[in-house]
Amino acid sequence: MNCQQCLTIRRLFFLVFLFIMCLLAFNFSTFYLISLNSTTIDPSSIIHNNNNNNNNNNDELKYDLLINDNSFKNLDKINDLNVRVRELLRIRSSVLKELRSLERNRTLIIQELTEHNNELEKLKSTIGKKSNELERLQLHIKQAVVAQKEAKVLVGSMIEPPLNLLPKQAQAKNFIENEKATISHLNHNECQMHNCFDYSRCSLFSSFFVFIYNHDDDDHHHVRSSFDQIIYDKFRSNIHVTNDPRIACIYLLIISEHFPYWNDRISFQNYLDTLPYWAGDGRNHIIFNMNPKIDLNSIELNVKKAIIVQNQFSKSFSSLRHSFDLVIPNVQIIHSFNENLKVKNFSPKLSPAKRKYFLTFLGHLSHKNSDHNNNNTAYDDNLQLIIKNTMLNLLTKHSVVNHNEFLFDFDCDEKTKKLCDNQTIILLESTFTLIPIIIINNNSFHHDFYQRLFNALSTGSIPIIISNNIISLPFEDVIDWRKATIRLPIARITELYVLLKTYTDADIIELRRYGLHFYQTYFANLDKFIATFFAYFGTYRLQIPPSSPPSYRSIYYYNQPKYDIQFNSSDSLLTNSLIYDNDPSSDGDEFLGPIEPPFASISYHRNYSITMNNLYSIWNDISLTPFHTFPSLPFDPVLPSESKFIGSSYGFRPIGAGLGGSGKEFSEALGGNHIREQFTIVILTYERENVLLLILSHLKNLPYLNKVVIVWNSPQPPSIDIIWPDIGVDIVVIKSERNSLNNRFIPFDEIKTEAILSIDDDTNLRHDEIIFAFRVWREARDRIVGFPARFHSYETNEKSWYYNSSYTCEYSMILTGAAFFHKYYSYLYSYSMSSLIRDKVDEFMNCEDIAMNFLVSHVTRKPPIKVTSKWTFRCPACQTGLSENQSEHFLKRHKCINYFVSIYGYMPLLYTQFRADSVLFKTRVSHDKQKCFKYI
Repeated sequence: MNCQQCLTIRRLFFLVFLFIMCLLAFNFSTFYLISLNSTTIDPSSIIHNNNNNNNNNNDELKYDLLINDNSFKNLDKINDLNVRVRELLRIRSSVLKELRSLERNRTLIIQELTEHNNELEKLKSTIGKKSNELERLQLHIKQAVVAQKEAKVLVGSMIEPPLNLLPKQAQAKNFIENEKATISHLNHNECQMHNCFDYSRCSLFSSFFVFIYNHDDDDHHHVRSSFDQIIYDKFRSNIHVTNDPRIACIYLLIISEHFPYWNDRISFQNYLDTLPYWAGDGRNHIIFNMNPKIDLNSIELNVKKAIIVQNQFSKSFSSLRHSFDLVIPNVQIIHSFNENLKVKNFSPKLSPAKRKYFLTFLGHLSHKNSDHNNNNTAYDDNLQLIIKNTMLNLLTKHSVVNHNEFLFDFDCDEKTKKLCDNQTIILLESTFTLIPIIIINNNSFHHDFYQRLFNALSTGSIPIIISNNIISLPFEDVIDWRKATIRLPIARITELYVLLKTYTDADIIELRRYGLHFYQTYFANLDKFIATFFAYFGTYRLQIPPSSPPSYRSIYYYNQPKYDIQFNSSDSLLTNSLIYDNDPSSDGDEFLGPIEPPFASISYHRNYSITMNNLYSIWNDISLTPFHTFPSLPFDPVLPSESKFIGSSYGFRPIGAGLGGSGKEFSEALGGNHIREQFTIVILTYERENVLLLILSHLKNLPYLNKVVIVWNSPQPPSIDIIWPDIGVDIVVIKSERNSLNNRFIPFDEIKTEAILSIDDDTNLRHDEIIFAFRVWREARDRIVGFPARFHSYETNEKSWYYNSSYTCEYSMILTGAAFFHKYYSYLYSYSMSSLIRDKVDEFMNCEDIAMNFLVSHVTRKPPIKVTSKWTFRCPACQTGLSENQSEHFLKRHKCINYFVSIYGYMPLLYTQFRADSVLFKTRVSHDKQKCFKYI
């Protein structure tokens, strides 16, 4: 029905209405006339009188008949009027019925018209949605075609973990005969790695294996001390040690002080030549000399092509074959020194930068010039005197009141115990400490030097090494000691004070921080020293990539890698209507990205380039380590922009195919500076199935989602009545060994992506918020990127740190209940971070998010990034939580922050006043453009 028909009906209705009104007016006038006639002659009374007066006289009867004749005439008129009235009433009734019928038809027609209009609008909406779906399907097809082409190119072009190719097999009986043919007559003093080492036994694509000779198996029954046994056990417990000599790259011979042939050079030489895998010239052998008093070269032992590792070389290191032999600290000093530290149980502080004493010296220097006939000794004594006089001049010229700026003691050594017992306490209060290297009888006092070096590093006192470059610091080839020490020639000692005054507080803190890092990473105990020893030869000398980090194998409930079976039950924890009737995304019709099949991030694609070209970085950057090769790093280099289109275009999805664009083109591709990728959601839960499943249902069809990993912290397994929602990706439920908040950051092998979104089981985020945070994280992969922000405050009067959740203009932490971070930090948290921090998290059942923020800020020296204005979360469906008791919750977090500061030695958290909101946010754009995100 159109508008013309509606107008015709209205006109007809109006005409009928006028006709009825006319009829009513006519009826009223007729009744009025009848009423007037009835007042003059009452017909009913006339009739009544005629019927009751039959006995009247004739005159009266004639008169009555005359009257009756007139009355009958009026009655005929009345009857006619009655007939007409009845006819009009009938017509009126008929018209009213017809009008009612027309009105009913009109109502039905209007309802039908409304239904048709609604159906038309639905069809238009469906056409729009189908058109959008068609466009998205076409986009999926285009991306699938590109991915297929990339897959063909990728197959066989990238190596993932290091391959395990074994070297040639070594047989104990015929190994010597087979190898003697290649023995050269090269002078062993000319040995270098390229001419005295057999690289064929150490493939780049093999694991690095070391075989250790066991003296208990030979015919020479060596006596071992308790310390010797500790060293042997520590070496054998290392992951690089193998009991199979046929696959070994290096053969290690450990010689202790109790070796029986120290005084018998010929027997010593015969012992070496008869080793099962000596091969005639000692190739690929390392002789680890634990005797601090004897240089193997000084006893004229011909070690041939074997590498010597010991703590000293005589004759001013002339016998040291540089880049072949290795100088190390005395392992007994490392063991005893760190055992003493365990008893003292102190933590050095990085702040304040300037401590009580600006410069200290605790050692032994000669009081007078030497009268010895030996010129070298006299020269050394003169140097000692020069050093001593220079420090005395400092006391007189530059000291502050009461000489509190300096503390020098020239008579402290192992014999005089005057201040040696308090040396650690003094160094904890010293900004710089002086360590001169003096040569006595052509031998430097290494024992005292390493003792003092480790003491300075472990206390945060910056070592100033005064020498003429006649001593090598431990593993100096790879450790950049300039980051932690100051080295000066003796001629510069007179300028020492002025030089030290030029160092700013930031310079001092960085020197102290790296000194503690080098000590705690490489020399804190025997296990770390031995790991450093093997990493030096494997990673640096042979450039073999380190082994992969420990893999945490996921344990699934019901032996299923994913829940693809739903259990139907009338008592199910969550009904299908609750799961699927809710709007999961709350994003309307906003297109946030293509729904792609899950794919893993590329792993181990830089394991060889890092070892070959970034050795100094992995040994000297606090954020890296030489002990493991990781699947990926958040610090990987970024290609220039043209690489997306020229040459290295694999995986890139530039916006608008390189032309850019607003919201529409933005939503169709990830863009940015990195190749396409996905993220894994990790949810830690404990006996809150209803809330968990509701949160899971909100993740349905979330773009770029690879997988959901649920860490089941409860000792009770999931109920068989749970109906796991179909959200488009796998939901993997992993059994935890125990209830611990540290489980949130375990690097499970089920996590195949670099990006991890950690959320609580009661955190409800919109799809657009998640995708926006993911895009921001891709631009800052080394940061924590998330939503709720907090900061640390300092109470000056109490000299204590506090956890604060107030609204402020700067923050320093992002709660990991809703945050993105790189999987690399899961490895650092689980395996490299101090176990004392994880223990405190278990003790308080709190603070794991603070610990992760401490870790990331410590290794990057960068603050986290907050996205959107969201400051906290509300969960109406949640009944209880760990932070329900707010006062106790905040008290624990206050304690955690101060405890973590004591572990790190400083406050690593950094403040920031930056918050990320989407591009074009609140920007007026033309009608043909779209914003990047509608609601952010």
